[in-house]
Amino acid sequence: MQAVLIEDEQAVRLATAQTLELAGFSVHACASAEQAQQWLHAAFAGIVVTDVRLPGLSGLDVLTQVVATDADLPVIVITGHGDISMAVSVMRNGAYDFIEKPYAAERLQETALRAQEKRRLVIENRALKQTLAARPDMPDLIGQSAPIEKVRKFIQNIGPTQADVLINGATGTGKEVVARLLHACSGRKGEFVAINCGALPESMFESEIFGHEAGAFTSAQKRRIGKLEYANGGTVFLDEIESMPLALQVKLLRVLQERRLERLGGNAQIDLDCRIIAASKMDLLAMSADGNFREDLYYRLSVVSLSLPRLNERRQDIPLLLAHFVQKAALRYQKEVPDWQGAQLELWKQRDWPGNVRELRNFADKLVLGVLDDDAADAEGGRGGVSAGADTLPRRMDAFEATLIAEAMKLAAGNVAAASESLGIPKKTLYDKLKKYQLSAARGSD
Repeated sequence: MQAVLIEDEQAVRLATAQTLELAGFSVHACASAEQAQQWLHAAFAGIVVTDVRLPGLSGLDVLTQVVATDADLPVIVITGHGDISMAVSVMRNGAYDFIEKPYAAERLQETALRAQEKRRLVIENRALKQTLAARPDMPDLIGQSAPIEKVRKFIQNIGPTQADVLINGATGTGKEVVARLLHACSGRKGEFVAINCGALPESMFESEIFGHEAGAFTSAQKRRIGKLEYANGGTVFLDEIESMPLALQVKLLRVLQERRLERLGGNAQIDLDCRIIAASKMDLLAMSADGNFREDLYYRLSVVSLSLPRLNERRQDIPLLLAHFVQKAALRYQKEVPDWQGAQLELWKQRDWPGNVRELRNFADKLVLGVLDDDAADAEGGRGGVSAGADTLPRRMDAFEATLIAEAMKLAAGNVAAASESLGIPKKTLYDKLKKYQLSAARGSD
C-alpha cells in the first residue's frame, strides 16, 4: 500500500507519515504539491493525502489535477481551516473524504485503508480489462493461477486442431466457457451449438439431435434439421453427456466414426463436418464399468480430454474473478461497484465454494444488488462473527484472526492440538476462538 502525503509543516508531515505507516502504508512525504507530481498519475496504485493550504499549488489544486488525470485515484483532503461549505465543495469536486484538524489517528487510518481498498479494486479491474483486451479469443477465462494457465495452454494448443474433446469438471467450473473458447480458437465459420443432454426428454432426444423426416412419427408434419446437421462447419457442445440414453450413444458413436448421419425416418446419408465437444460432471469410465455409459463411446470421446479445476483449487484467482463478475453485474443492474475490505476478501478466498465459479458469480450479483444483510453476509463469507460490512479496526482484526485460524486448521487437517502448536496458543484458547468464529474442528483432534 502506498500513500502520497502532501504537507508543508515538517512536524505535522512527520507525524502524519508515521500514522499512515502504522496502518501499513509506504509513504511518499512531500512538502509541496510540486514535489508530489511524479506520483500523481493514473498508474499510481495508492492514495493521496493532502493539506489544503500549501506553498504554490494548493490541496484543492491537487484535487482538481488528480480528478482530471484519474478520477478513481482517491484524494483525502485535510485542513484546519475548513468549514461545512468547504467540505461540501471538496466532496462535490471529487475528493474521497474530508478530514478536519484536529483528528484522531484512527480516523485517518481507517479512511486511508478504505480508500486503498477502493483503489485496489480499480487497479484490479483495469488489469482485468487489459488482460481481456490482450486475449480477445479468451474473453471469459479469468485467472492467473497454475491450474487455469494449464487450461489456457490446452485451449491454445488444441483449439486450432479439429480434434473432438471431452471436458470433465464439477458443476460451475466453466465447461461451456472452455468449449466456446475451443470453438473460437478453431477458426470454424459455422455455429457453436450447445445441447444440454440432461434437459432433453428421452422421447425428443433423437429428433432434436439427429433431426427427422416428415412423417417419421405422428406429429412430424415436416422435415426437421437436427442440431448436429445445423452445426455443420461449426462445433457441437454436448453438455451432461452422461445423461444421453444408451440407445442414442450407439448412434452418436457411429456419427463420430463416419462423420455422417441419418435423420430419423430417413435413409439418406448426410455428410457432417462439425467438431464434437462433450462435457460431463461424472466419471464416465466408472459409469461405463457399471453399464451406465458405453465404454466404446467413452474411449472415442476421451482421446483428447481436459479436467477443469474446482474454484477452491485456484483460490488466488478469486479476487480477479470477483472483480470481473462485480463489474459485469454493476453494468447489468446499473448499480455502483461496491467496496469491500481486504479481510472480507481473505474470508471469501477460504470458502469451499461448492458451486465453483457459478456460485461466485451469483455471490457477486448479491453484492452489487446489496441483498446481503449481516447474517446472510456472514454465511456467504463463509465465517460467522464477522460482518461483511465491517470497517472498524477491531472487526478487521477479528476477520484477519479468523482467516489465520482457518488456514492453520486446514493445514492441520482439523487437528486442534497441531493447529494450536503452529499458532503458538493454548488449545483452550484455540477452542474458544473456534467457537467465537464458528469454525469447526475434527472429532478426536485432541
